[in-house]
Amino acid sequence: MGTKEKLVERFKRQPKDFTFNELTRLFQILGFEMSHKGKTSGSRVEFINNEKDLSYGAHKPHPDSAIKSYVMKQVLEFLTSNKII
Repeated sequence: MGTKEKLVERFKRQPKDFTFNELTRLFQILGFEMSHKGKTSGSRVEFINNEKDLSYGAHKPHPDSAIKSYVMKQVLEFLTSNKII
């Protein structure tokens, strides 16, 4: 199993210490690009997959980088309902 597959499997387990950097990498592996929503977006980002015409909006967590569990569940639902994972 390669690094990409390991990251997807780690995400599916919904760990409490999954970081925003890992989430960004996960979306990149799955064909998404991260876009800041403009100069005044603050911590808001959007993950865009032009090929599948999909996007997912998220906030960078702060002050720590761990993703909240409810956000992890939302992302998992988004990815599974769109048959990405």
